[in-house]
Amino acid sequence: MSNAAKSGLQALLTPEESVVVLIDHQPFQFANLHSHEPTMIVNNAVALAKTAKVFDVPTILTTVLEERGGYLIKALQDVFPEQKPIDRTLINTWEDERVVDAVKATGRKKLIIAGLWTEICVAMPAIQAAGEGFEVFAVTDASGGASKEAHDMAVQRMVQAGVVPITWLAVAGEWQRDWAREKTIPGVAEVQLQHAGATGIAYSWELQLLAAGRGGSDV
Repeated sequence: MSNAAKSGLQALLTPEESVVVLIDHQPFQFANLHSHEPTMIVNNAVALAKTAKVFDVPTILTTVLEERGGYLIKALQDVFPEQKPIDRTLINTWEDERVVDAVKATGRKKLIIAGLWTEICVAMPAIQAAGEGFEVFAVTDASGGASKEAHDMAVQRMVQAGVVPITWLAVAGEWQRDWAREKTIPGVAEVQLQHAGATGIAYSWELQLLAAGRGGSDV
C-alpha cells in the first residue's frame, strides 16, 4: 500500500522530492473530453509543466499510439522541446517499463500525475504506483474524463487507493513554500501571469500600480 504521509509537514510537496508524469494530452483524448472545458485542461497542463521547469522538477512526457491519437499538444511539447514523449501501446502507463524506469531513475518518491482521461490513463497508473510505495498526487484540473461523472468517480476511486487529489496552483504553492525563495519567484510569477486566470490578472494589476507609484507606465 501507499506510504504517503496524510498529514504533517512531510505530507506537502517539495521540488526536491517530486517527479511529474504527464500522460496522453493528445488530440484524440481531447476530442472526447467532456468533464471540463478543453481549453482549461490545456491551460492547466501547460501551467503545471512550466512550473515544474521553473523548479527543475523532472518531468516525463508520454503518449499512447501517437500515430493514431495524435502528437502531444504543441503548447505542452514546447515547454520541453528537446524531449521526445515515450509513446506506448499499453493503456496503463505504469505497465510500460520505460516510464517506470524513467521515474525510478530520478530517485524521487512523490509522483505527480496528470493526463487524459482521468478514469483510465490517470487512475490506472496512479493506483498501481500508490500500491508500489510511491506517494501519488493526481492533478485533477490538468486531467479530464469522458464525462463529469467519469472524472469524479475516478478521483474518488484514487482517493480510496491513497492517491492525493490536488490542483496545479496548489502544486506551485507547495513547491514555492516561502516567498524568500527568490530564485524561483520570477518564473512562478510569469507562469501565473500566463495561466492563473484572475490571480494572474490581479498580479498584472499590482505591477501596474507599482509602476504608477514609481512614475512609470510600463508593466
